[in-house]
Amino acid sequence: MRRPVQLRHETPLSSEAYLAEHAWVKARLTTCPRHPAGGCGLVRHGTYPRKTPTGMRVTRYYCPTAHETFSLLPDCLASRFPSALDDLEHVVTQVTAARSVEAAADRLRPDIELPSAVRWIRRRLTLVRASLVIAAGVVGLALADVTLETLRAAWQTDRVLVALRGRMAVHLGQLPPPIGFGRRPISRPVRRPGRQHAMGPDRRGPSG
Repeated sequence: MRRPVQLRHETPLSSEAYLAEHAWVKARLTTCPRHPAGGCGLVRHGTYPRKTPTGMRVTRYYCPTAHETFSLLPDCLASRFPSALDDLEHVVTQVTAARSVEAAADRLRPDIELPSAVRWIRRRLTLVRASLVIAAGVVGLALADVTLETLRAAWQTDRVLVALRGRMAVHLGQLPPPIGFGRRPISRPVRRPGRQHAMGPDRRGPSG
């Protein structure tokens, strides 16, 4: 079976509240994304667990006609990343307030070695900053105006990343994680120099 297609489960609940209420039980997909007119036999297909927070589950559906499963990812969870969007936002906020990335890493992840903690933080910074750059074009703001701080003030919310998913809902299929459900950006490998000519005299071609 192919990897489930992610769809948005619109909900105001935080990850803690979603888990406490077992809100995945109430998540519903009323229309098959492949067969809007119905008749395909779309059925509920259980749930699958998320690594974090512990105990979190995500509802999925199955279309027997298309042989596809669809997962309903709540707004509180990051896409294709083991974290809640609020947790990612918290990390970036802490780094912004700290005197350095290393200082933030030491405070946020005292359970691991500092180099590993720095890598842990930088990965999250990269994801969030990439999402904000994309958001600048989608919501029509200048890049310099798209920071967590400015968006909190402009949108009157403490949950900018969750709000961002809602504002970019129609684009989620094309946007990369952790906000969108599209593919991760493909990092291009460093191009190596072309093969050099072999040493020695040039080979002579056929005469004539």
